[in-house]
Amino acid sequence: MLVLSRQRDETIMIGDEIEITVVDIRGEKVRLGINAPPEISVHRKEVWEAIQRENRAAAMVKPEDIANVAGNAKERTGLRKKR
Repeated sequence: MLVLSRQRDETIMIGDEIEITVVDIRGEKVRLGINAPPEISVHRKEVWEAIQRENRAAAMVKPEDIANVAGNAKERTGLRKKR
């Protein structure tokens, strides 16, 4: 891990397109401004981990599970053909 020291209003660069600027320091909290291209997702780590968990759970869904959900929705809304 690279550890850098920065003061307020100082910036570090990641590659040619990502800038991270120290916006404010209050006690033990540091506020960072991140300037990155729109195609690069920027999340707090706990949000990123939650997204990863949801993606893994969604990847485990079987096609028949989706069909069952769709069928149940039709029954609840009365759209299913009566036999």
